[in-house]
Amino acid sequence: MNQQSKMFDSAEIVELSELSQPVAHEVSQDNSDLSHFVHEHAISYAGRHLIIDLYGGRNLDKIEVVGATLREAVVAAGATLLNLDLHHFAENNGVSGVAVLAESHMSIHTWPEAGYAALDIFVCGDCDPYRVLPILKAAFQPEHIQINELKRGILPTNR
Repeated sequence: MNQQSKMFDSAEIVELSELSQPVAHEVSQDNSDLSHFVHEHAISYAGRHLIIDLYGGRNLDKIEVVGATLREAVVAAGATLLNLDLHHFAENNGVSGVAVLAESHMSIHTWPEAGYAALDIFVCGDCDPYRVLPILKAAFQPEHIQINELKRGILPTNR
């Protein structure tokens, strides 16, 4: 199965090496259909998609914090921001937003009344979605973080 799930306490230091395998990513530089695919461990896939749940978070009703955090996360992942769209439902209520990237997308939906936020971080090529975790932790100060990783677009090995 190509899914991993991890739960972290806020006091725990989340090291990038804990979360991702220390693997060099080889990305083809030609303009073929696979130019932005990741090639590792004898498989090729379009990208890594992190499904992140933040529990016991703060600042989840602050649209300016959510926007700045998404912008900083894009830079940390090594991605290219094409468009950022945010919506604040009402003062002291949730924020939904999406960062459209050249390499895919990042999205967030917050429920401040529950201290909960749901995020998708999907990036292709040599971008590293795990580099956004310290940014999210600093901005939202969650008590717990749950992460599920999916490898998207896995190609058949006989290709």
